[in-house]
Amino acid sequence: MDIELIVDNYNPKNAASSETSGRVLDVPVPAVVCMANAGPTRTALYRNHLEAGATMVDFHGFELPIQYSSIRSEHLACRTNAGLFDVSHMGFFTFEGKGARDWLSSVSTQDVSKFAPGRCGYTHFLDNDGQIIDDMIFAIEADDRIHGVPNASMIEVMRDWLKPLLPDDATIRLIDRSRGTSILALQGPAAPSITSTVFGRDGYPGRFKCRNIPANDLGIEGWIQGTGYTGEAGVEIFVDDEDAPGLWNAIMGAGADSGIVPVGLGARDTLRLEKGYLLSGQDFLWPGLGEPPSEGLPENFLARGTLESNVPFGLSLDHDFIGRAGMEKRAIRSARWSGLRCISRGPSPRLGHQVHSSENDDSLIGYITSGAPSPSLGMGIGMAYIDNPESGQVVYIQTSPRRRVAAEIVQPPFL
Repeated sequence: MDIELIVDNYNPKNAASSETSGRVLDVPVPAVVCMANAGPTRTALYRNHLEAGATMVDFHGFELPIQYSSIRSEHLACRTNAGLFDVSHMGFFTFEGKGARDWLSSVSTQDVSKFAPGRCGYTHFLDNDGQIIDDMIFAIEADDRIHGVPNASMIEVMRDWLKPLLPDDATIRLIDRSRGTSILALQGPAAPSITSTVFGRDGYPGRFKCRNIPANDLGIEGWIQGTGYTGEAGVEIFVDDEDAPGLWNAIMGAGADSGIVPVGLGARDTLRLEKGYLLSGQDFLWPGLGEPPSEGLPENFLARGTLESNVPFGLSLDHDFIGRAGMEKRAIRSARWSGLRCISRGPSPRLGHQVHSSENDDSLIGYITSGAPSPSLGMGIGMAYIDNPESGQVVYIQTSPRRRVAAEIVQPPFL
């Protein structure tokens, strides 16, 4: 059964600072909770992971598998057959009430009002200066009911950011269903057929479509949507914690003949990198968190707006939204998030590596934010914020103090 935290509409009387005119708000950011004493949280699938031979790590306060066999083999299995992921560390919000689509449009970069029930989309949430707070996949169940998936480390932050923006008349509420909800992601070319085997002929909703899980032999209820973080066909399935272990086993059994494998966080990262998908906290980092940037990056380097992130499918300029003016002002800066494909031998790009326009001179034009060897392509790839990038331009990545690797600027996805 879902454990629901309902966030009521904002009450200015209880706020230390409230300036609702023009949606300029001073929203407090919750302190980061130290997990050192309590230890990381185990998902409902913890025993399933151990039985599958997973190597477990602490990821944002959750004990999750980094890999089962190897990152490369899991990556390639997902590209060619199917992979099953535990992404229960992610959040699960429901926005409920009359006018929910229009309201969500007003606080995010996507014009949610244009999405019909049964459809999914992607959006950013910006602060008043146009900086990305978080990104989110959303799914329209009905005109007055929308689901959203905030990133693991941003659940409380997003809840506290959105709370003051709810209508004063309480017509819309935010329900935080993160606790008690498990999320399984089935990805890969075989994912649609496996989904239909588990949930019946109507079990697979279609790409970027969504629905309640249809009646099935497992007796499992929940929500299913044709989304994911790999670029492959697939689904993300939201069920009560108590149903998660049985569902995991059922999916693995149904996909056995299709070559399904369990996939850890390591391959999840290389899969998303090959498609050029942003990673919250690494490819953008909201300054409101007060966290220092990763080693090698200048202060506030990851404070970016949607136009700088160069991700076209999460932005609609046909409507007004919080942070739009700031985003457009920031876009005057020349840096854009761009793909880099290595064309000479050497170490792969890594977070914090400098990017230069010259092979030898001091010609800094950017920094790598995501990089790794591509299992699919057999070469190093990376994403970087680069000043005045041009497709096809050859640049040089400082992969070590004495070595620069040549790379070509490309528009992702890499494949």
